[in-house]
Amino acid sequence: MSRSVLFTSSPLLASRTPKWRSKFVMGAMALAFFGLAARAAYIQVVGNAFFQKQGEVRFARTLELPANRGRILDRNGLILASSVPAPSIWAIPEDVNLEPAQLQKLAKLLGLSVNDLSAKLGQEDKTFVWLKRQLDVPVAKQIAEMKMKGIYQRMEYRREYPEGEAAAHVVGFTNVEDKGQEGIELAFNKDLSGRTGSRRVIKDRLGRVVEDVGDQIPPVDGRDLQLSIDSKIQFFAFQKLRESVREHKAKAGSVVVLDAWTGEVLALANYPSYSPSKRTHLSGAQLRNRALTDTFEPGSTMKPFIAALAMEKGLVKPQTVIQTAPGKMTIGGSTITDAHPHGLLTVNEIIQKSSNVGTVKIAMQLKPQEMWEMYTQVGFGQKPKVPFPGVVSGRLRAYKTWRPIEQATMSYGYGLSASLFQIARAYSVFARDGELVPVTLLKSTENVAGVRVMDAHHARAVLHMLHIATEEGGTAPKAQTMGYSVGGKTGTAHKQEGKGYADKKYRGFFVGVAPIDTPRIVVAVMIDDPSNGKYFGGDVAAPVFSETVQQSLRMLGVQPDMAVQPMVVTETVPESF
Repeated sequence: MSRSVLFTSSPLLASRTPKWRSKFVMGAMALAFFGLAARAAYIQVVGNAFFQKQGEVRFARTLELPANRGRILDRNGLILASSVPAPSIWAIPEDVNLEPAQLQKLAKLLGLSVNDLSAKLGQEDKTFVWLKRQLDVPVAKQIAEMKMKGIYQRMEYRREYPEGEAAAHVVGFTNVEDKGQEGIELAFNKDLSGRTGSRRVIKDRLGRVVEDVGDQIPPVDGRDLQLSIDSKIQFFAFQKLRESVREHKAKAGSVVVLDAWTGEVLALANYPSYSPSKRTHLSGAQLRNRALTDTFEPGSTMKPFIAALAMEKGLVKPQTVIQTAPGKMTIGGSTITDAHPHGLLTVNEIIQKSSNVGTVKIAMQLKPQEMWEMYTQVGFGQKPKVPFPGVVSGRLRAYKTWRPIEQATMSYGYGLSASLFQIARAYSVFARDGELVPVTLLKSTENVAGVRVMDAHHARAVLHMLHIATEEGGTAPKAQTMGYSVGGKTGTAHKQEGKGYADKKYRGFFVGVAPIDTPRIVVAVMIDDPSNGKYFGGDVAAPVFSETVQQSLRMLGVQPDMAVQPMVVTETVPESF
């Protein structure tokens, strides 16, 4: 068959193609090519910045280079807090495909249930999920050896606290992001944290780094912090405090130890406490640094300041005799009593036996403004200048509002409030010949200049009163310390309950200095709500003072100033409160 016959026999081949069709096809192809060229030019020239940014969003990542958090050291260089490597495990859920045996083994290593691990891997966010933060290095190594697709590790740091619950309220702790949450960790978080670095990289869809982009900014490690705390004194004080709280079935307790020469805080212990490394099921009561955050009426510990002020004003001398019989007196319809009637007492004996009546008779010779100024000068009603979270100022009302009965009760510690830390610092005036010492939580090596509050002669006279209060016939013979002379004042105060005072709830405390001739330390002890029969400060707090003083002075290298011999301690003389 001829070719011409084939063309003529096929209608499609026989029909003539319109000339415009080929031109249309060619034009469309040219237009498409032009559009592609224009789009390419727009992407690469006009909109380059936008598309570059979109590409970076999808593949470029800024990796944080963590700074190593600074260590917290005690005054002797022993570690109170440090950071150790702690790998964290993360996953890209959409890439994970584990066999049942692998899932079970991984869950066991992570300390999770199989259901919890499955829930994490089944989250809607298919590109990133934390499985476990800050594991032990050996555990992380076992996980790495399993070589599971989609499971990755990132090196982080975890804080370790060698002193545990003994120093917990001082040191505090950090969260999983290594940010301070309590104590020194929070107060000095900026210094300890340092500055993180960064590294700009390109990653593939599996999270693997393909290449670095730009310059790397190295991290700056946090600086170490050396505290004034002596970890050995801290531990011993905590240990004795814990024993006393448990023995007397008390609610809580606190101890403060100050260096009278340098103003350093050598110990700041509280019980109940907690372990900074194990913080599950914690309560607010465990977290509070009660020595700094809790206030209470200081009771008879205020009496030495009244005696000192009266001597400053020339109203009395240590041997001035005051009639305290019949052991009670009435002011404005309210009756003030002594635990036992004493009759005639010298000012020395008023402090020794803690007579309310004798103290009030001295105080009522003073002007309210004079008492208020003395209390203010030694730090009551003012927030201590220590960089610590939760520090409180206590309460000291303006003297213009005082009624006579309020002036009377404030002389023996009712009607105002203070923290144990404030009371300890206030007693530094008796250890420093009338100077109030500035306090610090950081290590200091030099004696600091104090602020003159009273004449050195009068401060020494009160120091003698504090000394005889710990001897036979005083309220705190149990404060005596083997090898060292001591002086101090007991306090026992009813606890406030509602608008009044609870009949059978007390706080017992003792604050004093040692050694007497050349005072080196101030120690304050508070036992909250003892309920095992004894509640006087001389019974529940003075023994803790005694043992803490002995251990602290030994640690500081202070030579004994008394012959070491067995002590015979008679029953504590009840104090008036």
